[in-house]
Amino acid sequence: MFENFDLSKVGAMLEEAQKQAQKMHEDASSKQFTAKSGGGMVSVSMNGNGEVIDITLDDSLLGDKESLQILLISAMNDVSKMVEENKKLATTQMLSGIGGFGAKN
Repeated sequence: MFENFDLSKVGAMLEEAQKQAQKMHEDASSKQFTAKSGGGMVSVSMNGNGEVIDITLDDSLLGDKESLQILLISAMNDVSKMVEENKKLATTQMLSGIGGFGAKN
């Protein structure tokens, strides 16, 4: 399992992993994900770090609290899933670029 593994390179690999993680965090901050529900009546945007950066509501929903809540929850869940999928993809790419940890045989 470890026949071709050079322990002297572990420090460099960890340093590279730290740099890649920092870059991944910075890249995530600049990405934006948006989900809509109710045919576009509700729109929620998050950055790649999962921070809500915008919510747009159709004025017709302001008098219908229950519908607004349902549509808002739906859009929030959808955009949150987008952010999580992006994080998984970025992590897999980062690990595959560092010593082949993410590579599948």
